[in-house]
Amino acid sequence: MGLPDPPLPIALTMGDPAGIGPEIILKAFANHAAQMHGCCVVGNLTVMRQQLGLLANALPLGVECVEVSDINQALHLQAGQVPVCQVTPDAHIAMGEVSAAAGKMAADAVRFAARAALQGRVSAVVTAPLHKKALSLAGVEYPGHTEMLQALAAEHVGVAVADLPVRMMLSRPGLRVVLVSIHVSLRQAIEAVTTAHVLQTLQVIDRSGLQLFGHRPVVWVAGLNPHAGEDGLFGQEEMREISPAVSAAKAMGIQASGPFPPDTVFMQASQPGAMHVPDVVLAMYHDQGLIPVKLGGLAEGVNQTLGLPFVRTSPDHGTAFDIAGKGLADPASLLAAVAAARASCHQPPANKANT
Repeated sequence: MGLPDPPLPIALTMGDPAGIGPEIILKAFANHAAQMHGCCVVGNLTVMRQQLGLLANALPLGVECVEVSDINQALHLQAGQVPVCQVTPDAHIAMGEVSAAAGKMAADAVRFAARAALQGRVSAVVTAPLHKKALSLAGVEYPGHTEMLQALAAEHVGVAVADLPVRMMLSRPGLRVVLVSIHVSLRQAIEAVTTAHVLQTLQVIDRSGLQLFGHRPVVWVAGLNPHAGEDGLFGQEEMREISPAVSAAKAMGIQASGPFPPDTVFMQASQPGAMHVPDVVLAMYHDQGLIPVKLGGLAEGVNQTLGLPFVRTSPDHGTAFDIAGKGLADPASLLAAVAAARASCHQPPANKANT
């Protein structure tokens, strides 16, 4: 009987090089070597080494950035070595400033990591924060990670983007929230609350939940309007769009219920010690869902994309240009994102013998 195949590496994109992405990556590798073993930074070696220089007094001695030509080399490095796969040319980057050069670096890293995942060369993708304006200046047509990854995956499997629906799930301990719409205006988000769109979101949650939770997830659905419309008094969307979607989902065996008043559903879903809470709350739009998640703090927040043909997670915070390059960034959310990626692809972290 042969030895089991070694685990695949996790691709960790550098994020916007003018933000805190490189810093939290270096801090994570330096101070949590076992948790980060097998992760490979996808980005730019010069940027990572410059960041290492800025952090030299804040990190343990002996930490170094090592260029790898093959992402699998990350599996064989020692504690203190940060593997970097160079996928984008050098460019001048000013810390804390939005630029096309930084946006291009970030996008190049995402494309490389996504294609590696689609080709089965990595087990998961963890993305450090990028800046949406920098992406736009770089000519990237997508507003963020989720839309870019969806397009790359659809191209790989040979289907239209609309035929590969994805959704964003934000989580912290005690609460997971999935969004019907993501990066659109509030007016567009309201227009997106249709029976078809809500039902499609419930189907994405249901399919993904089998992998994430090992069972069909229980989903509580938030309403759109105050008091979930109060039987049509404060809005018709619950009666005309959301309730029919929940009914159709139930007929498919999906464990959905609602719509519930959005001002209380998140509180009830995250009650500590409660016996009957959902696996996921479905929010109707971006801020409705993200505010209750982020009120619990960003330290353990994780963003995960549901519906992709590979695992993708991300810290639940942005580029933090205001503190970039100052050594103040906390890697806790990145570590939580790596842990979530491992759990989703059933890959344990390294033990001490491996580091």
